[in-house]
Amino acid sequence: MDKVKDVYLACGATDLRKSIDGLALIVETQLKKDSYQNALFVFCNKAMNRLKVLHFDEGFWLYYYRLDNGKLKWPQNKDEAIKINKEKLKWLLKGYEIRTISKFKF
Repeated sequence: MDKVKDVYLACGATDLRKSIDGLALIVETQLKKDSYQNALFVFCNKAMNRLKVLHFDEGFWLYYYRLDNGKLKWPQNKDEAIKINKEKLKWLLKGYEIRTISKFKF
């Protein structure tokens, strides 16, 4: 996973009963991305306390993350993918909000 450059958040809620094939289909059809690229595709459930991460590295990997308490601050722009870096993903997993558009003009 050290070679991963891009991280895409699939905004809105995803049915996490889907496994690799179902999530890869969402990446291809809804997010219009190549599921075989060296990236992480992150999906969140409706309750915002569970994540699945799809990753291709000579085969598909599926990671699962669950919060015992609290909720993730997950972006809700449905049917959209937000590109972030691995550092922002770490912040999201710690419970911080990812701001995609700055409210301030420079």
